[in-house]
Amino acid sequence: RIIPRIEHKFDTQYSRAMTTQFDLTEDQRAIQDMARKFTADAITPHAAEWDEHHIFPRDTIREAAKLGFASIYVSEEGGGIGLGRLEAALIMEAMAYGCPSTSAFISIHNMAAWMIDHFGSDELKARYLPSMLTAERLSSYCLTEPGSGSDAAALKTRAMRGSKAFISGGGENEIYVTMVRTGEDGPKGITCLVIEKDMPGVSFGANEKKLGWHSQPTTQVVFEDVRVPVENLVGGEGEGFRIAMMGLDGGRLNIGACSLGGAQRCLDEAIAYTKDRKQFGKAIADFQNTQFMLA
Repeated sequence: RIIPRIEHKFDTQYSRAMTTQFDLTEDQRAIQDMARKFTADAITPHAAEWDEHHIFPRDTIREAAKLGFASIYVSEEGGGIGLGRLEAALIMEAMAYGCPSTSAFISIHNMAAWMIDHFGSDELKARYLPSMLTAERLSSYCLTEPGSGSDAAALKTRAMRGSKAFISGGGENEIYVTMVRTGEDGPKGITCLVIEKDMPGVSFGANEKKLGWHSQPTTQVVFEDVRVPVENLVGGEGEGFRIAMMGLDGGRLNIGACSLGGAQRCLDEAIAYTKDRKQFGKAIADFQNTQFMLA
């Protein structure tokens, strides 16, 4: 009889430990609450209009930057707020509850800023980060090409001739953190550069036709004999693939958080509708079939 009680006590303590280790700290809850309030005030009321009319909400993004949301995991030394990946995910999830497209765009800008802060020279950081952290200048992450998507190491853009595909912010953003081939085939021949919108030889394709996701432009970025100064190198030559993958480590977490925020909004809207919609004299939320569907 003693052994089962000991096992039960252990199971209870283990379960409690497993639960509490995922509890948010007071600071994390405060960050989450701030992001939710900003979303409720500045994003949710406008998201449908942005999507319907293809409006890029640059002013709203700048308002988000005032809260530090354009520099979430840029170091404090670099002018950012120096938070971790979990805090970034909480912010992205909260903003995606109002508009996943806008939240994902802000995530990409954060990723590009982090890459410059983490791997750029002091001169490069001083030249770009101040205007990026206020969202005065916005940034894109340029890796995907027409012939290389998930096989990123196969990219072909070389000597600043080539193109990048499905670039969020294409044609609107001022800064493009771009992976190009400067050496041998494979990952070791890829280098990361900062390219500006107005550099001679940079042009953009038409906005992609998308199902939703209209609050941010998505285009092809084309490079034709673009001359990029060596000072715009991010990290060392041949380190671009590693830098790109490290950037995606955080970016993929954020996109997952954006998906979670959007899904939660869908569920909440569906539940609210079932409570309001009435059939046969009662709310359809009271029908067992509806409850099964939402459970």
